[in-house]
Amino acid sequence: MTDLPEPPARGAFGYCVYFVDFIPRYGHLFTMKMLENRLDPTALSAYDLRTLDRLTDIVLADERPGLVGREGVRIDLPKPILRLLVDVLRNLRAGKALVVLPETETLTTQAAAEFLGVSRPSVVDLLDKGQIPHHLVGTHRRVYIKDLIEYQGRRDISRRKTLDALRQEVEAAGLYESSRAPSPSHAR
Repeated sequence: MTDLPEPPARGAFGYCVYFVDFIPRYGHLFTMKMLENRLDPTALSAYDLRTLDRLTDIVLADERPGLVGREGVRIDLPKPILRLLVDVLRNLRAGKALVVLPETETLTTQAAAEFLGVSRPSVVDLLDKGQIPHHLVGTHRRVYIKDLIEYQGRRDISRRKTLDALRQEVEAAGLYESSRAPSPSHAR
C-alpha cells in the first residue's frame, strides 16, 4: 500500500493505543483494566503469528481493505481505522506489546512518571505548575492518560526546537565541522 493516510488525531475514537515496552517492568503500577487490554505478541501461538503475518501482508497489499459480513456485503475500512490497523500490525510484528485504553484512563503520579520517563517528584512539580491537568481522588492526584500524551507531544516539540536552535548556533559559529569525528579517509 503506498498512499496511507496520516494517523488520526490522538483520541479520534475516544481510545488510545500504545505500543509499550515499560508495562512488563511496571505492570504493578497499572490498573487491572490496563493489563486486561494488553496484547503481548510473545504470548501468541505459532498459528496466531502466521495469521498475523498473513493479515499484515493482506492489509499492506490491498488498496482498500474491508470487512465482509455473513451476507457477503463488503464494507471498506475508513482511512483512520486502516491507519490504526496498519500501526497495530507493524508494531505487533516488531514484537511490541499493545495496550488499548480509554482516553479517560487515570494513572497515579508514579505510573505517570514511569510513562514519561521522569521521577515522581518531577511529575508532581509539573502538576503543581499546571503543565499537566490532574484531578484528586481523595487526597491522591490522578492524571488522565490523554493529558500525559498531550504533554509528551508538547515536550517533544519544545526539545526539537531547542536542539534545532543549538545546532544553528553551532553551525553559525563554524564549530559544526570541527566537532565532527574525522572520517576514516582523513584519519591518516
